[in-house]
Order: sequence, then structure tokens, then C-alpha cells
Amino acid sequence: MSLGAVELRDRLASGALSALELTEACITRIGSREGELRAWAWHDPEFARAQARQLDAHRASGKAIGPLHGLPVGIKDVVDTARIPTENGCPVDAGRVPLRDAFVVERLRQAGAVILGKTVSTELAFMDPAATRNPHNPEHTPGGSSAGSAAAVADGMVPLAIGTQTGGSVIRPASFCGVTGYKPTFGAIPRRGVLLQSQSLDTVGVFASDPAGAAMLAEVLFGHDAADSATSLTPPPRLLETALSAPPFAPVLAFVRPPGWDTAEPQLRAAFDELCEALGDQVFEVDLPREFDAAAAHRRCINLAEMARNFHRYGRDGGAALGRSAREALAEGDGIRARDYLAALDWAQVLQAGLAEIFERCDAILCPAAPGPAPAGLGSTGDPIFNGLWTLLGTPAVTVPILTAENGLPMGVQLVGARGNDARLLRTARWLHDWAGQ
Repeated sequence: MSLGAVELRDRLASGALSALELTEACITRIGSREGELRAWAWHDPEFARAQARQLDAHRASGKAIGPLHGLPVGIKDVVDTARIPTENGCPVDAGRVPLRDAFVVERLRQAGAVILGKTVSTELAFMDPAATRNPHNPEHTPGGSSAGSAAAVADGMVPLAIGTQTGGSVIRPASFCGVTGYKPTFGAIPRRGVLLQSQSLDTVGVFASDPAGAAMLAEVLFGHDAADSATSLTPPPRLLETALSAPPFAPVLAFVRPPGWDTAEPQLRAAFDELCEALGDQVFEVDLPREFDAAAAHRRCINLAEMARNFHRYGRDGGAALGRSAREALAEGDGIRARDYLAALDWAQVLQAGLAEIFERCDAILCPAAPGPAPAGLGSTGDPIFNGLWTLLGTPAVTVPILTAENGLPMGVQLVGARGNDARLLRTARWLHDWAGQ
């Protein structure tokens, strides 16, 4: 699929392309590639066609169309879909069929999207790898936990997809698969109907081929829902309009070597040296205070303590069926003391304050999305060390796929914005994406 999601939207809106034609193209691609990539947990071509035909009839009637009219979307298999299986990548939930759509699925339907199917998630959106493979090289991991969403978009099976991030589950697989992954400010997208792993960290994100597509999809999903206390009633964002606009000045980026920089592969370090040199005066280096070195431990403490509470039934009813990573995480979470958990929550606020001075001097922080390209083998989803910090702090982050490793696999650049400055971040991401493509 050579066209970006925004271009496809425009063709659908003009009538130059029908929803059925686009849906058929996606179905054909899935049919030819799914046997190798295994990106889909559930896909019913006839159901997708029926939606597309209905949307085409709606447009032909002269009625107003939605902002995502006719665009197929893949939905991670931890997001509830009414009367469509949602099994959370977990054998304990095999055969589970929700009766109600999640908030984000309701929004997608209202916007005129085609629900193309459910994309593969790692088990319970945690660390045990799924069967999905990297479309650039099937012998390498696509990342996790939103493995299917990233791989499906990267392979042209679908122009847009939904994912979730609790550590690095949007930004990292987007980097490994060579697409744009966008994790918005914490609380921007309601999580009603999404598998609850960690209420303090879970964030719904999106995948597209470029930042403009990600902005278009996310704008439809932003909102307030009384069932999610992390959300608030705010004016609707103008993510796409801002992302497509020209920056008033050339963006300034703060290059940060985040905690764990010593794990970065030499080729990634060299690529960032070249990138910073090419950007010239538009980038400056800054060191994070040493207090940030403990961020990964704080995030893990919060994640596992809340996971032990929220996934108690999985350990109780199906512990033997769970993967090793999930079992060990539940056991570790059970042993975390309340005072350590509460202290970790406090640290998130302290570290957030430490970023204020940096954001006063730049449009976005520039840092790696992963320590290198997708690792060889399917026994791991890769290291989220460069993602968890920003999840802990609730800052928006986006992967911009502009670097290439020595073996030809993609390496993503990560841009991070101040909380609430999502539109500005996406505009900067689009600028960098276009700059790199010149």
C-alpha cells in the first residue's frame, strides 16, 4: 500500500476510490502474506466487505461521511469488539466474545472506519512473544506487545491500526517494523473496554505509515469517558490540522541519551551522531538529571504491582497455561510492598517536573526508539529501555522511521513532547519525516 492514510482518505472522500476497492486490496494482501507474518488474531473477509459496501451505499446516498470514511483499521486483540472475539492473546480467554465495543471502537465506527480484524497481541499485552514475524525479515521479532498492529501496517495489510503501551509496546514495534507509532499523552484516549494491566501506565496508541496518518486516527479517538478517571473534559484537538501545517520556525530538538544508553548498539549510536550532525543548529545535547537513572525500576514496580492486582484471576484460574514471563511478573508483583509502590508513583511526578526546563528550550526531545534494529530470533520482543521512561511520565511520544541498520532493517527515531503538547509533537514529527525524505 503505497499511499498514506491521509491520501487514501482524500480519495475515498472524493469518490476516486471506493471503500470496497480499498478493503479488497487489504484482504488480498492479507491472503498473500498472513501465512508467513501471522499478524491477525481474527479476520473475516466477508464481514469487512459488508461494512465497506454499507459505507459505499451511505456515501452514494449523499449523506455526510465521517473523518475515517472507508478506511480499514486493525484493532489489537486486547481491545473489546462487540460480537467479535477478543482473546487478549491468552489461552485463558480463548473463545471470549464481548457484548460491547470499547470506547475507541465506538469512535471508529462513528467515524466510518472499516473494522478489518483483530491484530495479534502478546499474551496479556506483556513480554512473552507472539507468533507474529517482522515483515522486513521473518527471522526477526516485530517487537511487542502490539506486534500484529505494527507488522500489519508495515506490510501494507492495513493503513491504520490500534495498539496499547504500558512500557514500550507501541514505540518499539513501530521502530522494528519501520512505521510511525504514536503514544499520546496519558489519559488522552479513554481505555474503557481495553484490557487493564496497569491503570497508571496503560495508554492507547496508534500506527500508521507516517505521522500525518497517526494524527488523523488519534484525533478521532481523543475524548472524555466517565469510565476512565484518567481522562478529562477538554476541547477536541486539532491534531491533523496542526500536523499538516508548517512550523512557524524550524523545530529545535534536544538530543537526550536516556538511561540505558550503554545498551545501544554501536550502529545506532553512529546513526544518531550522523543525524545530529545533519540537523546542525536545530539540535542541542542535554543530560537528564541522575534521578532519571532509577526510572525503569520505578516503572517496573508500578507495572507489576498493578498487574498482580488486575490479573489475579489469570494466575488463580489459569496459571499453568500462562507464559513464563507473565507467571514470573505476577509472582514478583505479589511481593511488592505498598510503601514501595506508592513511592514509585510519587517519583513519576518528581521526574515529570525535571523535564520542564528542557521543554522550555525545544520543540521535542530526540532519542532512540530502541537500542538498535529488531533482534534476530523470535524468543524475545526486544528491550523497551528507551520507552518506559516516557510511559512512566505520561508524555506523548512518536516513532519516526527514518534510519536504516547495516542489515537493512529499520531503526526508528523517537520524539517526545511535553504533556498535552501532542499536536505540536506530531507537527515536529511530520517535519522530521519530510526532512529525512528530501
